[in-house]
Amino acid sequence: MNNTMTAVPGIRVGHAQNDEALTGCTVIVCEDGAVGGVDQRGGAPGTRETDLLRPMHLVEKVHAVLLTGGSAFGLDAATGVMRYLEERKIGFNVGVGRVPIVPAAVLFDLALGRADVRPDAAMGYQACGNATTTAVSEGNVGAGCGASVGKIFGMGQAMKSGLGTASVDLGGVIVGAIVAVNAFGDVIDPQTNHIIAGARSVQRGPIKVGSSGYFADTLATLRSFIGRTSMGFATRSNMVIGVVATNARLSKEEANKVAQMAHAGLARAIRPAHTMLDGDTLFALSTGDKKADVNIVGAYAAEVFAQAIVRAVRAAKPAGGLPAITE
Repeated sequence: MNNTMTAVPGIRVGHAQNDEALTGCTVIVCEDGAVGGVDQRGGAPGTRETDLLRPMHLVEKVHAVLLTGGSAFGLDAATGVMRYLEERKIGFNVGVGRVPIVPAAVLFDLALGRADVRPDAAMGYQACGNATTTAVSEGNVGAGCGASVGKIFGMGQAMKSGLGTASVDLGGVIVGAIVAVNAFGDVIDPQTNHIIAGARSVQRGPIKVGSSGYFADTLATLRSFIGRTSMGFATRSNMVIGVVATNARLSKEEANKVAQMAHAGLARAIRPAHTMLDGDTLFALSTGDKKADVNIVGAYAAEVFAQAIVRAVRAAKPAGGLPAITE
């Protein structure tokens, strides 16, 4: 049973990455076009083609969304996505040709692997070639290859995260989510309200991952003198980037509302969320013509987005010197 993003009809997902450099990209392809929306929160975004997704702008549909590592350098991968789509005559008709509409968001992974290797046009093109409708791989793949969480004390006390995805069937209306989790804060399992990945306490001697005292608890730490002073040195390399998609029929305004509501799922699963040190950006796509109430779609977009965040850290493996929950 496919309970990942590709359960949404009209969606294909592909990854490409450099495992040595710990960076990569993920493309969500909707070749028939999808009504798009976006909601960006947090103070440190890295994006491309987001203005056109807002109401009162001409373009209604997008043909792919790129999630990529490499910080602003990684936006180059969108060129490869555009080339792949242009070769297949997919894009916005401008009379003399077709221009593929490819919004993108980046995360900062340069501090974990190699800073001189970033996703480029060739990697973006490769991700499109790898795109399928089968269940999406999770963990240290694509845009999640170099993702990490819990960075109040810097990378030295952080944990490895990754890419996660989830979906729900609401009686023929499918809502799916995919996210690369690269947060300043800790990841919380909303079912238990327990930290499952985040900033690690400074310990003397070995301690089992996830055991009592293992996590510093970023939110609690912020109340302390150490937490307040640490903010001046905390890494700025934090962005949670993702997409929610549905086969429900949404207008452009409704797609933007769904993207906005999906942020509630981010806030449930990451603590704290939307800080000035994060660049949280969520896209929303409507690929179909199923009748559905936008409030229901948005409510479940938040649910599956929170699930996808939890799955991202549960599927992550240790890398770059950082431990993961799978240990």
